Amino acid sequence: MVNIIVQKYGGTSLSNEEKILNVANKIKGSLSIVDKLIVVVSAMGNSTDNLVKLGSEFLDDQSDLENLRDFDQLLSTGEIVSASLMSLALRKIGVKSTSLSGSKAGINTNSLHGSARISSINTELIFEQFESKDVIIVAGFQGVSESGETTTLGRGGSDTSAVALASAMNAERCEIYTDVDGIFSADPRIVPNSKLIEYISYEEMLEMASLGAKMHPRSIEIAAINEVAMTIKHSERNTKGTILRKEGEKNMEIRNAVTGIPTSKGVSKITLNNIKDKPGIASSIFEPLSSIGINVDVIVQTASSEGTTNLSFTLDDKDLKSCLKELIKSNVTNEDNIQTQSSLGKVSIVGTGIQNQPGYASRMFKALSDKNINIEMITTSEIRITCIIKESDLEKAAKSLHKEFID
Repeated sequence: MVNIIVQKYGGTSLSNEEKILNVANKIKGSLSIVDKLIVVVSAMGNSTDNLVKLGSEFLDDQSDLENLRDFDQLLSTGEIVSASLMSLALRKIGVKSTSLSGSKAGINTNSLHGSARISSINTELIFEQFESKDVIIVAGFQGVSESGETTTLGRGGSDTSAVALASAMNAERCEIYTDVDGIFSADPRIVPNSKLIEYISYEEMLEMASLGAKMHPRSIEIAAINEVAMTIKHSERNTKGTILRKEGEKNMEIRNAVTGIPTSKGVSKITLNNIKDKPGIASSIFEPLSSIGINVDVIVQTASSEGTTNLSFTLDDKDLKSCLKELIKSNVTNEDNIQTQSSLGKVSIVGTGIQNQPGYASRMFKALSDKNINIEMITTSEIRITCIIKESDLEKAAKSLHKEFID
């Protein structure tokens, strides 16, 4: 049986020729412990940001399908460059390799440009290439729709490409190489004493990824469903990193009840005032938003009064303009009854240890109150409590909660 490992390298690991060659040598070294390698690559350095900036100069209507199609084709070129250069570098040092685009690698997606979801992977071509090659380089972040159009998976989508390939190929594990040592209990840039998390469950990692941690949430979802063994490590330093696995495999004696304090910026809130309180009203609001790829997060609805209600929800800042346009178009409420608030952020406590345990919410709210931080909205899951606060308060909120629950 062929032993396969999937490795993924982020853009900072591939930002210049020297780093690409260093990664090529690292890949060559991995062949001493594994039969075959699939290597998924992101675009070099800030290539994707530069392509977004370049394309945005001409992208006036983000709802136009032809515009989005061309924008996806533009963005996909960054990973094609990385994959081609990596394969050239590997052959230069004597490794049998070839590069594939997402479509050539058999990554099939739906047709939602900019945030497509992988529907299936045809592994036939990769197995064919393995007959003569030891390493297959795959351009991450991209796939192909049923109609043959190039699609992209959203920012961080190369993680999803790697995990999906690991699952489809029955790989031994998926190794994510990035510019940090692993997953930390908080963002080290704002909480300097944050701790490396050596082991984390899929459930905890999914919550943290959706709230701003270093991984794409869809990649964790695929890993959890298919029980893909994952490690997240630094691409240049030889560190242990973070290992993702099922909750039951964790050492219960050494774990904290709260595993992490994730934060994220760039949150906007929309409030619809005086909308009719009747069956189907929520569907009439959110279905059109979903159809154009807008992801809504925290939703709060007030109690009905005289047949009307107020409904608030959060979304990414970048989606605010498109969302408002769609809401006005749908005539759900009068334009004068729509209020918006930007420059918000999320701060959360995450951990399976808080499940069914009283007291964590009150401790969280008190810690924020002691720092004079106002909570705009609150949402919870079984293992998470999230507060929407002003973006300017995120740093002191994260430090305060880290001191309360982890230090």
